[in-house]
Amino acid sequence: MAEPGKIYVGQHGEGSRKEDRQLLDQIYRQSRGFDVSRTIMSELNLAALIELIVEQTAELLDARHCTVFLHDDRSDQLWAIVGTGLDKITIRIPSSVGIAGWVFTHRRPLIINDAYSDPRFCRDVDKATDFTTYNVLCIPLVNRSDVCIGSLQALNKSSGDFTDKDQLLLSTVSQNITIALENGLLYESLKEISEARKKVIDHLSHELQTPVAIIDAALAIIARKLSDEDYNDLDKPLARCQRNLKRLLSMQEKTSDILNYRYSDDQATRLIETVCSLTEEMSEEDQTAHAAVAQKLLRRLESIHKIGDFRPEPILISAFLNAICDHAQAEMQPRALTIIRHIEPGLILIFDKTVLQKICAGLLKNAIEATPDEGMIQVAVGKSDDGVTIAFQDWGVGITTDNQRNLFTGFCHTQDTAYYASKHPYAFCAGGSGVDLLRIKAFSERFGFKVSFTSQGCRHITDPATMCPGAISDCRFIDSLANCMAAGGSTFTLHFPVTAPAAPLKTKG
Repeated sequence: MAEPGKIYVGQHGEGSRKEDRQLLDQIYRQSRGFDVSRTIMSELNLAALIELIVEQTAELLDARHCTVFLHDDRSDQLWAIVGTGLDKITIRIPSSVGIAGWVFTHRRPLIINDAYSDPRFCRDVDKATDFTTYNVLCIPLVNRSDVCIGSLQALNKSSGDFTDKDQLLLSTVSQNITIALENGLLYESLKEISEARKKVIDHLSHELQTPVAIIDAALAIIARKLSDEDYNDLDKPLARCQRNLKRLLSMQEKTSDILNYRYSDDQATRLIETVCSLTEEMSEEDQTAHAAVAQKLLRRLESIHKIGDFRPEPILISAFLNAICDHAQAEMQPRALTIIRHIEPGLILIFDKTVLQKICAGLLKNAIEATPDEGMIQVAVGKSDDGVTIAFQDWGVGITTDNQRNLFTGFCHTQDTAYYASKHPYAFCAGGSGVDLLRIKAFSERFGFKVSFTSQGCRHITDPATMCPGAISDCRFIDSLANCMAAGGSTFTLHFPVTAPAAPLKTKG
């Protein structure tokens, strides 16, 4: 029997000390996890954040290395930055491949203490990074909206195998890691938006400056001629005025389409009202041929900015696109370009003809302006069980990688602003308002069709100082149309879904 007041040291005491050590170890690990969370939450730059997560997590778990895999929704791939310093590389794997892919797909943590014996392990990543993986602890990164944004894995624990305690600790830290990564991704998106906004301002400044200056000069000439009662040389100033007003009104019209805004008669801009008043005065005071020109300009100004309601109707695609191609072929003269047409005959699409005209004419115009003389453009139409596809392909200068990311954000042109020029429509590298593609994207979301593109910048244009001469025969890098076509180009594809397979047009008899 135990004596009162006497302390016994034995097996029970040793067990208590072991439990105390385990408890202290657990407290220390949880404290380190808290420190890691606090450290990474202070970083917004995504590249620096990933490097910090890798460093802190590896130290926390006593691992040789850690990797953060993030999911790319557009390509359905997992990507990761591996290496340090100047030796960093980005790797991409399908979202279901490897341990990281399995964890991302199944949203379950995984411990593999013999990596090469597990069939899910992807050895290609080790080969690409010159690293040998022995054991892996991988957990999914799930945000507060219950969306998995990637996976986090620790590799090669220094003190042996990964344990359930390691998994629990990493899972606890992963909640704050996921929040930090989402903040970093948002920060990167904001930087891209900021860069796009700079391009918008730059583009608008260029796009508005030229036509406004020309209109101002043209109106000054008109006023001077009127005051001198000399009407012999008004044709050219009026034509310049009309052409540049069309550019301004075209920009306004496209922006209105994007915003789903429609003008009424009393909502014309102050600039249009001023010019309309001026042309009215000219027509009243002058009964010569110039009055007819002024009236024509007035009617055009009063009608060009109006946008009607959406009215779907049966459209015979072959006749519709052939008319657009014929018009473009006439308008782009004297340019030497070939428009190849592969249009399936008899195909009908139920859509608004005016909207479709804006979409197809805009894409064809962009293709023409991106293609040097002596080049080729193709318009192809086909049907499938789920709809109609219209593709506009050019073998021109292509679209730069940076601009591909912002292509549907508006006011985005394919070349640097320093080499951008607002020329006549259909001229090579003519430029334009840059909102054509944004308007098409807005139309696609509003009316239920899809728009996609692929593009490869001309491989001979390696820096901003290198420019396409505008004609294949003037290019010092190539000697034939085939070589030019292999150098770069773009394809924009429209897909219009239908409830039933598209059918050829039926003729009577």
